[in-house]
Amino acid sequence: MNPVAVITGTTHGIGRVTARELARAGQRVIMLCRDLAAAQGVAAEIRREVPGAELECVACDLASLASVRAAALAVLKMPGPIALLVNNAGIVSARHRRSVDGFELTFATNHLGPFLLTELLRDRIAPGGRIVTVASRAHRRNPLPYEGVTDPHERYRAVRAYARSKLANIHHTFALARRARGIAVNCLHPGVVRTHLLPAWLKLVQPLWSGPVFDVERGARTSLYLALAPEAGALHGCYLDEHGRVTQPSALALDTARQEALWEASLRYTGLTG
Repeated sequence: MNPVAVITGTTHGIGRVTARELARAGQRVIMLCRDLAAAQGVAAEIRREVPGAELECVACDLASLASVRAAALAVLKMPGPIALLVNNAGIVSARHRRSVDGFELTFATNHLGPFLLTELLRDRIAPGGRIVTVASRAHRRNPLPYEGVTDPHERYRAVRAYARSKLANIHHTFALARRARGIAVNCLHPGVVRTHLLPAWLKLVQPLWSGPVFDVERGARTSLYLALAPEAGALHGCYLDEHGRVTQPSALALDTARQEALWEASLRYTGLTG
């Protein structure tokens, strides 16, 4: 039986490329996506590109804790240990919205859903397995405080809310790395990637950026490095840049007390503890 790879957000962008290349590498890819019909269409496209590819689609709305639990249960019913979990999916909400569970939507989708999914699947990840989370250099952009995720009246700024969620991805990775044994836990900045995630207003400021804007094939490179490269299996608790280099995130991201505080809050928010 081929090794099992679970990945979120494969209907667009670097997630689709990552799923395709994992299948090309001989992994049985379980695609968790909010739009099941779109995911099935992408799976069919990948099968045409990669003859013999093994792909399965599971409905999963990361903004809904109930949906995440149902998706995790579906995955756990499938045979075989998990070799790889890629927390890839992400959104940017242009306006203040709340998830069905009452949390700020960008935070709920980009952090709480992946946090819960990871915890529910963690015991099924095989020794030597890997957890890869797509974070972002945006975590440095003056993020909103975590306390605001339950406040319906928070003074909302889309870029700062996204930065908060990406800071949470890094805090989660580092806190998880202290707890996980026998598996490689890492996160990455994929670069600025031209995908559907870039809303029109953000595209307007692209000419002001000093760095390149990658296409999705290039944008998936670091995710695939952490997922597949033999030497990447020795990395643990690391943050990589868009060139696959281990680098330092912000000082705030390295704050162990804040990492642990978010871990405890996330357990409460997701109902994993009282």
